[in-house]
Amino acid sequence: MSEVHDIAIIGGGITGAALAYFLQGRRSVVLLEQESALGFHSTGRSAAEFTRRFHSPEVGQLTQASAGFMMTPLPGFAEIDLLRPRGNLLIADAEKADHLRAVYDHECANAPKDTPPVEFLSVDQAMEKVPFLDPGWVNAAFYDPDCWDVEVETLLQGYVRGAKAQGAEFQQRATVTGATRENGHWVIETSAGEMCAKTVVNASGGWADPLAKIFGANALGIIPHRRTAISVKVPGHELTHIPEVNEIDELFYFKPDAGQLMVSPADETPVDPHDAWPEELDVAYAAHYLGECTTLEVTHVAHSWAGLRTFAPDRLPVIGFSEQVEGLFWLAGVGGYGIQTSPAVGQIAAALLSEAPLPHPVADFDPRLFSPSRLER
Repeated sequence: MSEVHDIAIIGGGITGAALAYFLQGRRSVVLLEQESALGFHSTGRSAAEFTRRFHSPEVGQLTQASAGFMMTPLPGFAEIDLLRPRGNLLIADAEKADHLRAVYDHECANAPKDTPPVEFLSVDQAMEKVPFLDPGWVNAAFYDPDCWDVEVETLLQGYVRGAKAQGAEFQQRATVTGATRENGHWVIETSAGEMCAKTVVNASGGWADPLAKIFGANALGIIPHRRTAISVKVPGHELTHIPEVNEIDELFYFKPDAGQLMVSPADETPVDPHDAWPEELDVAYAAHYLGECTTLEVTHVAHSWAGLRTFAPDRLPVIGFSEQVEGLFWLAGVGGYGIQTSPAVGQIAAALLSEAPLPHPVADFDPRLFSPSRLER
């Protein structure tokens, strides 16, 4: 019989890797990833943003609890900083100018702890930050300095390297095809062979509901949503230091990326789990929005891609043991905030799986808030 691990984590995205890292060798762990590379789907296609504003209260709290690790990771975790300053410029046309002012007033009155204040800008001041904005379209703007680019690959590899140093095993090209419960542990059939574990962690992102059915659990209504992005060249403009730009209702956003401009129509289309690809209409919308609010002429899209953002019905993460199926632990539904909240989510899940108290950064959370029991029927 195969070795029986304490925990099998199914899913090699940022959340599964974070859990493997924060378990810190307290349990024997094997992580199973269906693709040939870790972070292949959502993790590798993220806008890679860290911001403590513009979230629901619960996601804001998870982000705040992750800030310390993201800004000052443990010694040896990474050779470069995980975060790079970017800033976020919020813009609105004349129709939404009053709405932008209301959002600005709300952010001034509800600033997250230890964050610099937002700054209301004139149109001229906004154009100093982003010279190719169209002053005929931009009517109001404010600036949030507390927005950062995340070095996603560095973060992911830091988790993986640290987990391996504590004894965790990683198996790629290991698609789960079946499972049975025998003598207090799971026998898991995969494309890489048979694996055994006392507890299975469902960290499979957009595949969370289909995977749960393999283990005899009901689906929780966790649905992947497609998000599209394009990359365009911007000749004659230095992009390195311009901020991210968001339409006030996130109708679209754009930011520098690898010497070009990444633009997204902020689409959120429910889809079945798959290797996501962009739809032509969404690519066209991205180019249209950029051309509408700037003086740039988009004549060529250098590259386009899509990823999956996966949400539970209430848009909160699902973290905890199933009440339906013995030995099944949910770690899913982290939507578009999985990377920036991975330190907090990983520590909460690791504490629950280790039957340990929640550590300091997440000590104020009530894990019942994220329990799958709220969705199980």
